[in-house]
Amino acid sequence: MSSRHLARSIALQSLYEWDFSGEKKDPKEVIEKNVEDAKDEIKDTEFIYSLVQGVISNIEELNKIISAAAPEWPLDKITTVDRNVLRIGLYELIYGNKEEVPPKVAINEAIELAKSFGGSSSGRFINGVLGTVYKEINEEVDLK
Repeated sequence: MSSRHLARSIALQSLYEWDFSGEKKDPKEVIEKNVEDAKDEIKDTEFIYSLVQGVISNIEELNKIISAAAPEWPLDKITTVDRNVLRIGLYELIYGNKEEVPPKVAINEAIELAKSFGGSSSGRFINGVLGTVYKEINEEVDLK
C-alpha cells in the first residue's frame, strides 16, 4: 500500500470516528490515536492532518456539494463511510494541490477507499458523485 493511500485510509478512519461521535471528539486526538496504531507503517503524518483538518474546515461547503450532486440521497442517509470518503475526495478535488494530486487520482483514490471500507455499491456511488462534480468543475472552467 502506498504511503499516500495509507494516509488517506487513516484520515478516513479518523473522520469516521469524529463523525460517528456526532462531531464531539477532538479530531487531533483521534488522528493521533490512529497514527499511533499505524506508526510502523507511516512516516509522514502531515498529509493525514491536512486532509482531516481540510475536510473539517470546509465541511459545510463539502456537504452542500454532496447534497447537490446526489439529491436523491439526503446526507444523513448516506453511510458514515461513504459520506466521509466523499468529503475526502471532494476536498482533494476542489481544494487540493492539483499538481500533487491530479483530479483523476483524487477520484480513483476515493473509489479505492470506498471499495475497501464501504459496502458493495460504495465504489459506484462514490464514482458517480465525484464524476458529476468533476464534470461540472470542468464545464465551469470551459465557460470562462
